[in-house]
Amino acid sequence: MSIATALVRVAFLVNAVYAETAREYGITSQQGQLLCVLMPRPRGMADLGETLGLAKSSLTGLVDRTAQRGLVRREPDPEDGRAVRVALTGEGATLVDAFYAETCRRVELLPQGLPPADREVMAGLLGRVVTDNQVPVVFLDHDEAPPRTPRG
Repeated sequence: MSIATALVRVAFLVNAVYAETAREYGITSQQGQLLCVLMPRPRGMADLGETLGLAKSSLTGLVDRTAQRGLVRREPDPEDGRAVRVALTGEGATLVDAFYAETCRRVELLPQGLPPADREVMAGLLGRVVTDNQVPVVFLDHDEAPPRTPRG
């Protein structure tokens, strides 16, 4: 199998796991991505649009739908009085903590047929591909995840 075929098929596999987990948590894949991006801190709309690769109108709709569910809220940007940031609500933080943990658990099972040394090599190589291509942080690594404490 070529590297292109392998990477595309792995992307489909991971996306399927992500989508299935999101459905089980009652959210869409895009809402799951939004919540995961917001895990470390609130973000401005322009930053979110760039990170998620969404046009302004698509992002506004996504934030609106997620806010209607009570998972995120808009708040004033302390650095720019004209702008807003999007932040997790307490309910959103609780949901994303569980969604993130379950998604990690399921994705980590995908290469379970590989010996630990091969998994480590694979993680290193994929990490280099991500770094070399400057992929935005849309999903934290385990050691980057914020502590699981109640948030307002």
